[in-house]
Amino acid sequence: MSIVAISGAVALGLTLSACGSDSLSTSPGAGNTSAGSTGSTGGGVDQALAAKVPAKLKSAGKIVVGTDPTYAPNEMLASDGKTVEGFEVDVFNAVAAKLGLKTEYSPADFGTIILGVTSGKYDVGVSSFTINPDRKKQVNMVSYYKAGTQWVVAKGNPEKVNIDDACGKSIGAQKDTTQSEDLAARSKKCTDAGKQAITQVIQKGQDQVTADVASGKTVAMLADSPVGLYAVKQTGTLEALGDIYDSAPYGFVVPKDQTDFANLLVDALKAAKADGSYQAALKKYSVEAGAIDSFAVNP
Repeated sequence: MSIVAISGAVALGLTLSACGSDSLSTSPGAGNTSAGSTGSTGGGVDQALAAKVPAKLKSAGKIVVGTDPTYAPNEMLASDGKTVEGFEVDVFNAVAAKLGLKTEYSPADFGTIILGVTSGKYDVGVSSFTINPDRKKQVNMVSYYKAGTQWVVAKGNPEKVNIDDACGKSIGAQKDTTQSEDLAARSKKCTDAGKQAITQVIQKGQDQVTADVASGKTVAMLADSPVGLYAVKQTGTLEALGDIYDSAPYGFVVPKDQTDFANLLVDALKAAKADGSYQAALKKYSVEAGAIDSFAVNP
């Protein structure tokens, strides 16, 4: 999340939904993944790649993934309230399938996931992490998609929100995201110019950020482009404001000392793209616009 979904329906009638190791009992390439359970989708196993899987993961038979399931359509909870789904889930499941591994998604607050990866709680973080210099100092990041920031307002923009001069407005973003940093910088620019600060309504989950703008608590929100545009499509009461900006790649988060594994994920992404499972994951959620042609570690 440059960082971003709503789990089930909220009182406003929105229908957005969002983003440890045990052995497995199911085969690679089958089923969706529930919070705390295992599953994987995608094409067949690439035996040459599977042979390079680190011993710890090969022994476990799965990859434990930290994710924030409040970021539809990237990662979200299905209608059962426990199955984690979304385009990033499908992409990573396709990658894991190439390695002959299952996936286990562990829901977490976005801001805790990188720490969870570096501490060994999760094997990988998959949660719309925009690749930036600060994150690359902490972990390896494997690029797989490209997104930017999109502003969203109520349909018709009744509060006349101006992206370039939002001083004095109440605007939302998710905690620990690029968008929250963007909003803080814009507010500082306002006060430096002697204008009223932006009222920054920062929520833990993107689902609440979206609910705030839909209810009128805030007059606008900032979110990753696929998330913001999905909210517009799902609610019917919101609209995109302005163009997408600051586009940058998302990255799978891998421990800093596991560069070989990060490079293996690059090769698995290439294999998923070659067999069409990468593209299928994006098409399923209508987010093909962010597809990339080359994958890399710490681009």
